[in-house]
Amino acid sequence: MSCKNGFDEGKYLYCIVNRGEEKQFGPIGIEDSSVYTVAYINIAVVVHSCEAKPYSTMVKEKAAEWILAHQYVIDLATEEFGTVIPLTFDTIFKGNKEELRNWLNKEYNQLETLLKKLDGQAEYGVQIFLETEFLDKLASENDEVLSIENNLKNMSNGVAYLLKKKLQKRKELEKQLIVDRQAKELLSQIEPFVNEAILGSTNKEVPEKWQDKHMILNAFCLVPKDNIGTLGSKLGQLKKEGYAVRFTGPWPPYNFVGANK
Repeated sequence: MSCKNGFDEGKYLYCIVNRGEEKQFGPIGIEDSSVYTVAYINIAVVVHSCEAKPYSTMVKEKAAEWILAHQYVIDLATEEFGTVIPLTFDTIFKGNKEELRNWLNKEYNQLETLLKKLDGQAEYGVQIFLETEFLDKLASENDEVLSIENNLKNMSNGVAYLLKKKLQKRKELEKQLIVDRQAKELLSQIEPFVNEAILGSTNKEVPEKWQDKHMILNAFCLVPKDNIGTLGSKLGQLKKEGYAVRFTGPWPPYNFVGANK
């Protein structure tokens, strides 16, 4: 089937939910599109009808508006159904409602298994930082660093210049070793409270409050609802001298619904 303008019929997919219920959400989708569910047995997909082509704009504000609308629908679906498999922005199925049900039929076992895995859980972000000055202090306490600094006191300018270069490299190495050790230790402390943890890059932009600190751990955690309070308390204990913690969520479990899951 084709639309009047020549584009094929499609469905914009927001998320998969854990109830086979036909429901109308109303005009809450992207560009005020009417959002509804297409059900199959005991699962459903949250959609709006559209042309089978990507959403495209050169206006950043418009793109941001679309992404917010996408997330808003997923949040409402989470409130309504409890467990969802979130789909990324601009996931469009080419076909009508019955063709979409056929797709649900083909993917049913995998989708139901994933929904069961995610049931009663949500994604949380855990980022742990070391104060820059505190990290410098720890690195300066290394025996080899202290030895080089002590030797510098009695060296000529030429030799001192070379030792300072060596000292700088040794301090940077020690900082990295400290970061690696701390990251492993901290991860081991939170792992008992999460079902799964995925490590993300520590070289990422963070809010201004944390920009003067060194991120040593960036973890995406799938957390059972019963463990959230305990995990929060454990992270609160880590807020000691030189450390800072950023604990965010709950989020739709985007990091736990990939093809390899």
